[in-house]
Amino acid sequence: MRSTPPALLLKKGLALTPVKFGISFTAQHLNQAGALLHVYTDGSVMINHGGTEMGQGLHTKICQVVARELGLDLDNVRITATRTDKVPNTSPTAASSGADLNGMAARDAASKLRERLFDFAAEHYSEGLDREGMRLEDGMLVAGFGESERSIPWGELVQTAYLNRISLSEKGFYATPLIHYDRSVGQGRPFYYYAFGAAVAEVSVDTLSGEYQVDRVDILHDVGDSLNPAIDIGQVEGGFIQGMGWLTSEELKWNDKGVLVSDGPATYKIPTFGDLPPIFNVALMEGHPNSMASLYRSKAVGEPPFMLGISVWSALRDALSSLTDYALSPHLDTPATPERVMLAANVIRKRAL
Repeated sequence: MRSTPPALLLKKGLALTPVKFGISFTAQHLNQAGALLHVYTDGSVMINHGGTEMGQGLHTKICQVVARELGLDLDNVRITATRTDKVPNTSPTAASSGADLNGMAARDAASKLRERLFDFAAEHYSEGLDREGMRLEDGMLVAGFGESERSIPWGELVQTAYLNRISLSEKGFYATPLIHYDRSVGQGRPFYYYAFGAAVAEVSVDTLSGEYQVDRVDILHDVGDSLNPAIDIGQVEGGFIQGMGWLTSEELKWNDKGVLVSDGPATYKIPTFGDLPPIFNVALMEGHPNSMASLYRSKAVGEPPFMLGISVWSALRDALSSLTDYALSPHLDTPATPERVMLAANVIRKRAL
């Protein structure tokens, strides 16, 4: 059994690191997306878009957008796999812009179809529904207010529109506005908006062996008006842990012939469940919608939290600096493996002599 090191060898480190992350593809032409929407005569809805679902919850968010625009329950909206025979010339699902671009394209399709149904209802129904006051909510087309309010079930509206030869299919498109950048002169607006966040990490370091653990992490992240808080919190948690692994354990090694030898789980160490800090608090900033006209004033949440992992590396440096009463700043290469932490501790001790 490993004995507990003397308290003199154990050092605590604490660091707070912020992030300001620009959201948009820096190649302007990639900031576009399309979507294809179908409404079937049973009232069900199918949406296809150009984004790739890789576990980040993109499909869920797109379905939420369509359901919100058409006033339906999420169960009424289905999604089909991303295919270029449905939506052509798709941009990569990258740059944290999957929901921003494809969500706006899906919203465009749904809103155009909704307006078409409103126009049809205003002309078709004999009770003379008020076109200006129409809305879709709770699976109903609602017109008017108070005693003059009239409601038509979604299924009935769709079936009636079909029988009257009204198109129940629509395509959507979105291109991010305002962005432009001239690389030759370094001028322009490469990003539509910025996402912000901050993380505080606390670590304990055995300065004799270099072994350490992350004791606590507190994160506050800005996602504007969140499209789905559960998904977004999960993305922040996962992004942080991925960033922590990038800076602490994921070491690339090559042999003398230039062949990568850290090419499997036995030699390339990604974070595991056991690397989670015992105290891990994540909160989304509330009351600060995106100032730009993004999807429901939300903000991207894919890559920005990844950078918050820098707080762990900074906390390790803080712990090593305490060996000299913070008089010296240690040199600590990344990834900050226990071996490198031990070597950095030895170097800074010698510098302090």
